[in-house]
Amino acid sequence: MYAMQYELTLPADYDMEIIRRRVATRGHLLDDFPGLGLKAYLIRERGETSPVNQYAPLYLWTSAEGMNAFLWGPGFQGIVDDFGRPEVQHWTGLLHLEGAAPEALPRTALRHRERIPDTVRPATAVESALAESRRLATLSGVVATALAVDPRHWELLRFTLWEGEPRSGIPGDRFEVLHLSAPERDLLGRGKQW
Repeated sequence: MYAMQYELTLPADYDMEIIRRRVATRGHLLDDFPGLGLKAYLIRERGETSPVNQYAPLYLWTSAEGMNAFLWGPGFQGIVDDFGRPEVQHWTGLLHLEGAAPEALPRTALRHRERIPDTVRPATAVESALAESRRLATLSGVVATALAVDPRHWELLRFTLWEGEPRSGIPGDRFEVLHLSAPERDLLGRGKQW
């Protein structure tokens, strides 16, 4: 499993209805994309829960071939043509779990990024993060959760889809889910990725 995300931070006065319409008319195009476990079409709007307007889709790929086919194909080129070429962040998958509400349509997502301190053994940090992800998966309203790592920057990424509002006290950036494409979600695996 590979996790991937790019962030399009938009002006404070940007009409986010433009992004909503874009997703409503184009989101279905990846509903059967080979190699795509899932794509959550995420936005956050400047206000109480976000300092910025942002479109930041997050992908979980079942294969590098699928990820490459997207990045070098017309789908991503459309983003480049319309918004410029964003930095594409990517992480190696560590864990994917279906949550307590796996059949529910996700409405919100939490993304938590955390650097692994130099003073902590990477394996220790990963085991702790795995335990927290397993705990999250059991909570009411969780659709799915994934954990990944960027070993270049030693950063952990936890991504959790929620049926409604996330429970309070769980850290992370909150996003609204506009659409979920999940053609190969069943191939993402269950549990630890090694």
